[in-house]
Amino acid sequence: MLGPTNTTPVTGRRPGIRNKKKAAWIAIVSIILLAFGVSVGISVYVGTNLTKPEKKAIDILPSDYEMVYKDIEFMSKDAKTKLSGWVLEPPVPAKMNVVFAHGYKGNRYEENIPFLPLASNLLADGYRVIMFDFRYAGESEGEMTTVGVKEKLDLLGAIDWTAEHYDEPVGLLGISMGAATSILAAAESEDVIAVVADSPFSDLHNYLKVNMPVWTDLPNFPFTPLILTLIPFMADVDLHDASPISVLDKVAPRPVLFIHNRGDASIPYTESEIMAEKDPDHFALWLTDGDGHVKSFEQNSEEYVDKVRGFFDKALQEGEARP
Repeated sequence: MLGPTNTTPVTGRRPGIRNKKKAAWIAIVSIILLAFGVSVGISVYVGTNLTKPEKKAIDILPSDYEMVYKDIEFMSKDAKTKLSGWVLEPPVPAKMNVVFAHGYKGNRYEENIPFLPLASNLLADGYRVIMFDFRYAGESEGEMTTVGVKEKLDLLGAIDWTAEHYDEPVGLLGISMGAATSILAAAESEDVIAVVADSPFSDLHNYLKVNMPVWTDLPNFPFTPLILTLIPFMADVDLHDASPISVLDKVAPRPVLFIHNRGDASIPYTESEIMAEKDPDHFALWLTDGDGHVKSFEQNSEEYVDKVRGFFDKALQEGEARP
């Protein structure tokens, strides 16, 4: 006698297949989420290191180079961040004040140039030099560096302090981050008559978008977009605010001398080149032959001093000739 057909084995296999597919999708999604979480974690870690690098102590003094100086303190333009620095007095009557602006991870004496030997050469020709620590550098206050965004306010504070205490005109000399920041500050301060910008970037967001792997040793994807998304939240900044090339029209007709090493692997010399081309009548470009970031002074000391001194001398003469 034939009984009813048993279909249980067939219907039993279908739920098993569906369960396996579901388990596979869960595993894939879990791996993706885990990879994303790890990537975000790494990006937060890197972003923290970029905005809070190890600070360098002030362990060199102008007196080590037999220069007369005094300690100063003043407020950033944000009116809440106290900054520290030095005023170096020339051995002859001062004809101009030059505010030095250091680079990322540096401090007021900026060993990468180095600043103190450069200052010594300018002092001898009657230039008073003001050197200070940006926020979260040296002995200044501040919770983190913002690579030029809020440092602009620090430099504006230094310019205001200098103009308040001295009658002579104000010039700026910045390197790397400090060079970009000098252009940003000059665009907002009429007290500045000239800027020397040694190895600046032209736009912070665009620069980091291309060069983040250089600074982090991480693959461009997914880390560059993640880090560029996270840093603004971590530092409460808009990276687009640090865009020297976008404010150059507010600096001109005041002169800017761009200096850049052709062999700079950190910030390509083309960054200075495209900015100098914005106004050839008022902006000059000196490209040096050598390797390394902000190494033009170290590798061409005498010519560097002559270029800078001649540039500021001419700016003073042109300033006196204006009605």
